[in-house]
Amino acid sequence: MTSHSPFADSAPQSPVVATARRARAAAAEIAPLPRSAKDAALLAIADALEARTDDVVAANAQDVDRARAAGTSETVIDRLTLTPERVAAIASDVRDVAALPDPVGEVVRGSTLPNGIDLRQVRVPLGVVGIIYEARPNVTVDAAALCLKSGNAVLLRGSSSAYASNTALVGVLRDAVEQAGLPADAVQLVPGESRDSVRELMRARGLVDVLIPRGGASLIRTVVEESTVPVIETGTGNCHVYVDAQTDLAMAVDILINSKAQRPSVCNAAETLLVHQDIAADFLPLALDALAEAGVTVHADERVAAYAAGSKATVVPATEEDWETEYLSYDIAAAVVDSLDVAVRHIRQWSSGHTEVIVTTSQAAARRFTQLVDSTTVTVNASTRFTDGGQFGFGAEIGISTQKLHARGPMGLPELTSTKYIVTGDGHTR
Repeated sequence: MTSHSPFADSAPQSPVVATARRARAAAAEIAPLPRSAKDAALLAIADALEARTDDVVAANAQDVDRARAAGTSETVIDRLTLTPERVAAIASDVRDVAALPDPVGEVVRGSTLPNGIDLRQVRVPLGVVGIIYEARPNVTVDAAALCLKSGNAVLLRGSSSAYASNTALVGVLRDAVEQAGLPADAVQLVPGESRDSVRELMRARGLVDVLIPRGGASLIRTVVEESTVPVIETGTGNCHVYVDAQTDLAMAVDILINSKAQRPSVCNAAETLLVHQDIAADFLPLALDALAEAGVTVHADERVAAYAAGSKATVVPATEEDWETEYLSYDIAAAVVDSLDVAVRHIRQWSSGHTEVIVTTSQAAARRFTQLVDSTTVTVNASTRFTDGGQFGFGAEIGISTQKLHARGPMGLPELTSTKYIVTGDGHTR
C-alpha cells in the first residue's frame, strides 16, 4: 500500500523534515551508547566552548547589537548576552552534566512474577527532542548536553534574535560531538528563521518524539495549542512571596529582595508580594525602602500604598492585570491580605503554578501553606531563585515544567527518558 505520509521516503523533503530525519537516524545510534561515550562527548563540548569562546562571543555581539538597534529592553538583552565569563560557566555546567549518573538503563521497578517470568521496567531515551526557545543562547548548550547525556538527539529552534549566537554554538557542539565519535546530527539547529519552520517542527509527528517550549506565555501557548507532536509544557513564572503574620522581618526582606532583584529577567524571579495584615505595619516600610534601593517599582493595592508615604519607593496603583503579569523586570505587584488562607486563594487564582514562597516562623503556617498551595515548587523561608535544576543538584535543566503529566518542576536527566518493560521468560506460554 502506498504511504501518503508527508514524511514518507518518496515525499519531497523540506529542510526541516530532512533535518528531523537525520536526527532520528542519529538518535538510533546514540541510544545504546554506554555512559563513557556520552561523557566523552560532553567533556569535548566543554573543552571546545572554552577554546572557541572568542568566536562565540563575537557572534553573540552581532545579535546584541541588532537587539539594541531594534530597541529591545535591557532585561531581554541581558538574557541574550554571552560574555567570556558566561561561556566559561556554560562549559562548567556541561562538565557537571557529564558527572551526573546516566539515567538510561536504570531499573525503575522489577520483580519475578508468580509464574517465574522476570519483569523489569527500565529507563530509555525519548528519541528526538525538539526545543523551541527564545533569546537565551545558553539554552542551546544546556539542552544539547542534557539530551546527549540521556541518549537523545536534539533539534534546536531558537529565536531569530539569537540566530548568530546559536549558529556559532551549534557549530562548536557538532564539531566536538563528531570528534568524540558520535554522529554530529545528534545536535542540529532547525533551519530557517521564519515562523514557518517552527510550525513545520510542531507538526513533525512521527519524526520528533516530544517538543519542549521555553519562553514567554505566547510562545508556550502557541506550541501547546498548535503542535501535533507531544509537548512537555514549561510555564511562565508568576511567582509569589507571602510574608506571614509571624516572621523574621530581616529574613523576609532579604528573601524578597533576592527573589525579585537578584536577576529579574528569569522565570523564577518573584513577581508578586503578599503581606499578612498583622505584620504589614512593621514589614512594609522596610520592604518598600529595600525595593526602592534595588530599583524596583511597586504596583501596589491601596493597603500597600498607604505605607509608601515617607519611603523612597516608586509606587503605582495595581490593576487586575498586574496580578497575572510575569514582569521579567524591576517591577513587582504587592497586596496586603487578611490571612494565610486569603493569600492561598490569591495564589490559586493568579499563579502560573511555578514557585511560591512563605516566609514564616510558624511551623503550623508553613505546613498549611505547603499543603494548600499547588505549584511545582512550594518553598519555606528561602528565595524563589532556588527553583532551578542546577540549584536542585540536577545539573543544567531543560526547563521547568508546570504541567502534571510525566514531568513537573525543574527537568533534569530522568525527565528526558521514557521507560520500557523487559520481560524474560523460559519458554513461558499463556
